[in-house]
Amino acid sequence: MKLLCVNAGSSSLKYQLFEMPEEKVLISGYIEKIGLEDSFWTTKVNGEKIKGAKYLKNHSEAVKVMLDELIDHEVVKSLDEIKGVGHRVLHGGEKYSDSVLITDEVIQDIKDLTKLGPLHHPGNLAGIESLKEVLPDVPMVAVYDTAFHQTMPKENFMYPVPYEWYLNYGVRKYGFHGTSHKYITTVMKEKLGKEDVNLIICHIGSGASISAIKGGKCFDTTMGITPLDGLMMGTRSGSIDPSILEYVCKESGESISDITNALNKKSGLLGISGFSDSRDVETAAANGDERAQLALKMYNDRVAKYIADYYIELEGKVDAIVFTAGVGENGAEARSEIIKKLAPLGIKLNEEENSQIASFKDKHEGIISSKDSSIDVWVVPTNEELMIIKDTYKFVK
Repeated sequence: MKLLCVNAGSSSLKYQLFEMPEEKVLISGYIEKIGLEDSFWTTKVNGEKIKGAKYLKNHSEAVKVMLDELIDHEVVKSLDEIKGVGHRVLHGGEKYSDSVLITDEVIQDIKDLTKLGPLHHPGNLAGIESLKEVLPDVPMVAVYDTAFHQTMPKENFMYPVPYEWYLNYGVRKYGFHGTSHKYITTVMKEKLGKEDVNLIICHIGSGASISAIKGGKCFDTTMGITPLDGLMMGTRSGSIDPSILEYVCKESGESISDITNALNKKSGLLGISGFSDSRDVETAAANGDERAQLALKMYNDRVAKYIADYYIELEGKVDAIVFTAGVGENGAEARSEIIKKLAPLGIKLNEEENSQIASFKDKHEGIISSKDSSIDVWVVPTNEELMIIKDTYKFVK
C-alpha cells in the first residue's frame, strides 16, 4: 500500500511516499520558496538527488510538481495507487489528543486554530486543500504536532496568569515536536522492553524541545502556547522575561509584532553569534569567535538545566535520557558538554562511544553513557515522517 506523507509550510512542501507495511521510502522531495520567483525543488529517488526549478505561485502548483515527480520517476504508474495521505498539522488545541481523519469539521478547526499557529496553519491548510482537489476520494489524516503532549497534567500545562485567559482564550502550554517525541517514546518502549517508560527526550536542533515522559506518556514539555517558549534555538529566543517585549517596544518604537518576529527569527544562536546553524557556530567558536563561544555555552546550559528540572519532576526515576534531531543526533561536542554539566546527577559520558555516533557515520544510534552512569544516555534518530505514516496507515487499513 502506497501512502503519502506531506508537511506543507508557509512557503515549502516536504513529502515522502512510503510502501506500507514495509515502511520503505520510495521517493522524497522538498519544494522551496513557493510563491517566489526562484521556486525550486530537490527530489531524492533510488539514492540520487535530482533538482528542478520554475516559478510556483501557490501550493496548488507545488502539489502538481510533487505528483508529477511521483509519475515521472515511475514510483507510481497512476495516482490511484496512493491510498492515503498523512498531513503534519501544527496545532490541535485541546480538542485533538491524537491523529484524526480529515473532515470538513477538522478543516474548519484548523482554520479556527490559525490564531495559535499563524506561521504554519496557512501552509498546512493549503497543502490539505490542494491535495483534496486532486485526490478527492483518498482518505487524509491530520497528525498534530501538539497531540502527544495532551496527556500533561493541569499543573504542568497551566501558566500562572489570570485563569480567565485560559477559559476565554485558551492560554496554556500545548507543546510541539509531538510527532518526534511520540516516535522516540515508541522506539524506547521497544528497546527497553517496557510500556511504562520514564524518559527525558531532547529533540534539539534548529528547533528544540525537551519532554518528560512518565509511564509512557508526556508529563511535561518545554514549548508553550507557541514553539517560541522553552529552549534557546537556531533563531528563537526560548523563555525570556516577558516584560522585555513592552520595554523594547517603547525604547525602539517598534510594534509588538516586530518584536515577536525578532524573537522568532532573529534571536537564539543567530541573535547571539550571527549564525543560526549550530555547525557554523561551532566552526566560528573553534576559531576563537567569542560570541559564538557564548552562544554555544548558553544553548548547552539551557538544555542541561531542563534535563535536571525534568529529572526532579520524574522524582529521579528515569530509564533513559535520549538525544535526537539535528544537534542531538550529530552534535557529539554538544552532547559531551551537556552531559558534563549533569555530573552532579551521576550521569557520565563514554567519550569514545559518543564520538562514533552521527547520521553521517557508520553508527547512527546507541548508548553514549559510561557503564557506571546513574542513567543510560542514548542517541536515537527521530523519524517524524514515519510516525505520520504509521498513524495514517491505521486509519486507511
